[in-house]
Amino acid sequence: MTTPASTARRRPARPRTFLPLAIAAWLVLEIWLLGVVADWIGGPAVVALLAAGLVLGVVVIKRAGRRAFKNLQSTFQQAQAGQPPAAPAAGSGKGSGNGMTMLAGLLLILPGLLSDVAGLLLLLPPVRAVVGRRFERMLEKKVAAAPAGSFGDAYRQTRIHYPDGKVVQGEVVREDTPPAPDPNRPPLTP
Repeated sequence: MTTPASTARRRPARPRTFLPLAIAAWLVLEIWLLGVVADWIGGPAVVALLAAGLVLGVVVIKRAGRRAFKNLQSTFQQAQAGQPPAAPAAGSGKGSGNGMTMLAGLLLILPGLLSDVAGLLLLLPPVRAVVGRRFERMLEKKVAAAPAGSFGDAYRQTRIHYPDGKVVQGEVVREDTPPAPDPNRPPLTP
């Protein structure tokens, strides 16, 4: 005899449940690889590699942050001048470039050789563009699956693109009358 619980289909495990295990495996692999490389080229050379990765990561993040701030400033200046903000050129990789470049810098800062290799790969524009497109598609799928009234729904509403570029003018009407006092609550006096 079977019970209803035993005949029910099991849900596949969410990636979130395996995240701690994946992080632990990554750390063990990084430590093992550092030991292997230290035996091969020596401990001081590995320390120098890690220090170089840290310095390079800081430089990459600093440059990406400056570029993002400069883009933000130019967008504000164009908006004040009444011009539409300039969109990045198609295929230039600039759309998600700053975020992916900052991620590359963060991976370079993390101590470990695998994270350094991943960070260096993200510095290459073709790799950065592919990873950025995949991340964007994954994010759009999650947002599309979000229930109404959630954060994802608000994000989807802000990303509505009108092909003709028209802006619909509107006015928000708000009543500024205070709510009626609660008769069961004593008045607030100092």
